[in-house]
Amino acid sequence: MTVDISALDIATPLPTSTTNPVALELNGNAALVQCPSVITRLSDGSIQLCAPTRGASSKSTQRTRCEWKESGYWSLGSASDHWNQQQMSLTKVNSAKKVVIAQMHVRNDVNPAVKVFWDKASLTFALRKSFNGADPTPVLLLSGVALGALFLVSIHSTSSGLISVSASCNGKSASSPPQALDASWSGQVFDFHGGIYNQIDFNTNTPADDGSICIISQLSVTHR
Repeated sequence: MTVDISALDIATPLPTSTTNPVALELNGNAALVQCPSVITRLSDGSIQLCAPTRGASSKSTQRTRCEWKESGYWSLGSASDHWNQQQMSLTKVNSAKKVVIAQMHVRNDVNPAVKVFWDKASLTFALRKSFNGADPTPVLLLSGVALGALFLVSIHSTSSGLISVSASCNGKSASSPPQALDASWSGQVFDFHGGIYNQIDFNTNTPADDGSICIISQLSVTHR
């Protein structure tokens, strides 16, 4: 199945320009043409994303990513159900062995509502129940997700802000009990992200070959 990223934006680990070191963001189709060192379409229609640990980052972090994200934002009440569903594999991971692979982000803020991690061959997730509340401790979702293994990960939100996260790999599956975002999220607008976001800071001593690579073989983002 060909993964369609034409309506998505890509946050890359490449600088915007020779004079602007902030990470370049651009439309998915444009990224495939302009950034072949970090995003490529494979022969089966899947998308490969590469994020060297040492690269360009956003203004707020010293961590690199190669992520797709929705180009527009949505409110909880704009649809009954909001879904972020990815089938993917990690073929390489940074030396910390931890990456964010999916998010439910919020506009103009650095604290997402939901993060899903690949962490040393386990999938974990963190739900921030209150807007700009304390960083939540990630909770185990599914273990035994090895490098190279194909897995499915989903984030689901209802119009009332009831969140569940699910995953499956090699015949094993798990789903979190639905948990509600509290009233402090009212009025915020969101977008889904996915791909790889390295959970390790870089510096001038970071090896050039450190980094993460994923392959996304199916991708569905819906609001209905």
